[in-house]
Amino acid sequence: MQEGGKKRAVRPRQRQRAPGSEKRMRPLPIAVRAEPDRRLKGKVALITGGDSGIGRAVAVAYAQEGCDVAIAYWKEHTDARATQRLVEEQGRECLLLPGDLAERGACVRAVRKTVACFGQLDILVNNAGMHTPQKELGGISERQLTRTFAVNVFACFHLAQEALKVMERGACIIQTTSVTAYRGSAQLIDYAATKGALVSFTRSLSAALVDRGIRVNAVAPGPVWTPLIVSSFPPKKVAEFGSDAPMQRAAQPSEIAPSYVFLASADSSFITGQVLHPNGGEIVNG
Repeated sequence: MQEGGKKRAVRPRQRQRAPGSEKRMRPLPIAVRAEPDRRLKGKVALITGGDSGIGRAVAVAYAQEGCDVAIAYWKEHTDARATQRLVEEQGRECLLLPGDLAERGACVRAVRKTVACFGQLDILVNNAGMHTPQKELGGISERQLTRTFAVNVFACFHLAQEALKVMERGACIIQTTSVTAYRGSAQLIDYAATKGALVSFTRSLSAALVDRGIRVNAVAPGPVWTPLIVSSFPPKKVAEFGSDAPMQRAAQPSEIAPSYVFLASADSSFITGQVLHPNGGEIVNG
């Protein structure tokens, strides 16, 4: 957070029902970046939460780099088909995998269907996540707590367990954690706890897999303009979202995606167990 920063409206007030729809956001999130280098040619990636937001931007960025992708998502079929079109416009294939990743079976099926379709799995991006703001700890119900951990943490374990059955040397796993893992969040206590868990999971799994030649890293974005925001916060907070960051705005998903490209490519071949911090200038430890 910027010291002494004052919040101000940087976009129209708006609110959607969870999980939110990208096509109704104003302004629309930017998912496509320019000047690909084909650094992921011949690779196959499974991206969870790939229907919109950061996941969509990563899917498109990977496609621009020559990678075929499968995207696992919950029930946002319209957004998922839009992502599929964007990937196909880059000349790559995109497999859609609807399912509730809070269920272990959905995680197993996502990996198996990806391998059945493409014959390999080189990159796993554990990006799907959810949060439900509460004013105090007592407002977090057992149901909310269980589901938040199931989607944000347990799914990452289940997906990695299944993916590692087929991943070969040179493969990689990338987690989406958050700046909240480092500075906390008074209204997203359970969410911040899950993101902290992913940091530890990343570090521990990287140590466990280093001898297999499989790298594990994470990205901890700051505020990003995604459907998760318009479906979680009241209109006033949506209008001000990101304005108290040092750069005084939220990132576009396309500004976060290059971190995932870097971590999936040979450019980061000597990096494992680490976290990148595209957060608009907030200083964190770790």
